[in-house]
Amino acid sequence: MKVESASGQLGDPLHAGSVPTISRLCDYYQLTKPRVTLLVVLTAVASFYLAASVVDILPLLHLSLGTLLLVGGTSVLNQFIEREADGKMRRTMGRPLPAKRLEATEALVFGVLLTGGGILYLSITTNLLTGLVGFLGAVVYLFVYTPLKKRSLFCTFVGAFPGASPMLLGWAAARNSLELEAWLLFSLLFLWQFPHFLAISWVYREDYERGGFLMLPVVDRDGKKTAWRILIYTVLLLGVSLLPTFLGMAGIIYAIGALIMGAMFLWFSAQVVLNRSRESARHVLRASVAYLPLLLLLMVLDRI
Repeated sequence: MKVESASGQLGDPLHAGSVPTISRLCDYYQLTKPRVTLLVVLTAVASFYLAASVVDILPLLHLSLGTLLLVGGTSVLNQFIEREADGKMRRTMGRPLPAKRLEATEALVFGVLLTGGGILYLSITTNLLTGLVGFLGAVVYLFVYTPLKKRSLFCTFVGAFPGASPMLLGWAAARNSLELEAWLLFSLLFLWQFPHFLAISWVYREDYERGGFLMLPVVDRDGKKTAWRILIYTVLLLGVSLLPTFLGMAGIIYAIGALIMGAMFLWFSAQVVLNRSRESARHVLRASVAYLPLLLLLMVLDRI
C-alpha cells in the first residue's frame, strides 16, 4: 500500500519508517566508539598471540567478542556520564547524547548490558581471571578515572591503568595467569598513552577547558611541562619497547624495528619541546596512532 507524502510524492510507509530506525542503530553504533574499540580488540588479540604456545582459534574468537562487548559498553557508559560536558565541546557536541538523538536512559541500559555481558562472556568462555581483569578495568575507568578528569591532573596517570588492561586481558585469556611478560606488555601500552593523550589534550585544550576537564595542557598555558612530559614518556617507551627481545618474546628483527620506530616517535616528541606548538602536538598524535599497531604487528610477525 502506498501513501502520499506531504511533498505530494508517493512513498512507502514501511521504507520511510526504516530511515529513523537505521539512524538510531547508527547512533547506538557510534556510542561504542568503534575505531577505538577495534584498536583495543586488536591489542588484546596481539597479547593473546604472544602468550599462546599454540593459537587456538575458538578462544581467540571468544576473547575478541568479549573484549568488543566490554570496551564498547564502557565507551557508552563513559559518554552517558560525560554527556553534559560533551555538549559543551565542539568535537563532541554532535555525539548522540548531547545532540539529543538518543535518550540518556537508553544509553545507560545499552552500556550496562554490553559491559556486563562482556565481563560475563569473558568469564565463561575464557577464564575467571580474564573476566576479573575486565571487571577491574571497567570499574577504574568509569568510577575513578572518569570523575577524576574534572578534579585532578592525576587523572591521566590513573586512566593509563585501565587503558593498558587489554594487554592483560589477552595474556590471561591465553594462559590463565599473568607472568612478567604480560606486565611488560602492560608497561608498553601504559607508557604509550602519555604522549598520545597529552598530545590530544594539547590539540583540543580549549575544548577540554569548555568541558571542565582538568588536563595538564589546560593549565599549562605555555606548554612547557606538557612538552617535557611527552618527551620523557617517549624516551621511557623506547627503552621498554626493546625489553621483549631480552626476555625472549621477540628477536633481533623486532629490536631493530622497535629502535627505528621509537627513534622516529622520539623525533616528533622532541619537536614539541623545541616548538611547543599545536601543530607539533598534532604530529605526535599522528605518530602515536601509527606507532602502537605497527610495534605490535612487528612483534607478532617476529614470532612467526
